[in-house]
Amino acid sequence: VQLQASGGGLVQAGGSLRLSCAASGRTFSSYAVGWFRQAPGKERELVAAIGWSVGSTYYSGSVKGRFTISRDNAKNTAYLQMNSLKPEDTAVYYCAARRGSYYYIMSREYEYWGQGTLVTVSS
Repeated sequence: VQLQASGGGLVQAGGSLRLSCAASGRTFSSYAVGWFRQAPGKERELVAAIGWSVGSTYYSGSVKGRFTISRDNAKNTAYLQMNSLKPEDTAVYYCAARRGSYYYIMSREYEYWGQGTLVTVSS
């Protein structure tokens, strides 16, 4: 599976962005997808994840209620809708995927990674 993340950019605090993760090469519907982020000087962290089974989603405490992960299997694309953005959300965001019906928490559990897209939130 090849993953292409896009949609990052510069936004003011309180604004919104939608990230996209386009997949190619395999049947995307059987893959779990995670969105991770890495800020300068910090470790990569999971932001949200989704399996292919209905209702299988996970959000980190720092984004719950503000971010929404979704997928459109017909388009082989996963999304991360980010609302009420804060300066601390500034990071490079990566999408990752692996086969599985449920979501996965650890970065080492993911087999495929996109190249990352930069999100900058100004105060």
